[in-house]
Amino acid sequence: MGEVRWNHLGRRARAFRVAHAAFSVVQLAALAYVWFCAATRRRDRALTMSAAALLIEGAALVVGRGDCPFGPMQAKLGDPVPLFELVLPKRAAKAAIPALFIVAVGGLAGVLLRPPVDRRQ
Repeated sequence: MGEVRWNHLGRRARAFRVAHAAFSVVQLAALAYVWFCAATRRRDRALTMSAAALLIEGAALVVGRGDCPFGPMQAKLGDPVPLFELVLPKRAAKAAIPALFIVAVGGLAGVLLRPPVDRRQ
């Protein structure tokens, strides 16, 4: 696949890479918030939105058969390097999706199995 440096990318490929990275940061924040809510037994609208974001991302990964469904579009823009391979070695990048899936399922299970605490007392 070969490394594609930032200065070799076209404007659209750069914009897509930035947007994809921003989306990934939002997804990681959603994952962290789900775990926070599982640990503190908090229930609020942000938890609902975070859980929905993770479930939508999971569905997209099922459609992509474990790969990011944006990969083909990213490659068409001239950026064939998967996002995780920009920050992780190739083997770790390939393992990131299954590992994050397990972490997400664990957080969602924690939310479901730990009932909320009544904070009005």
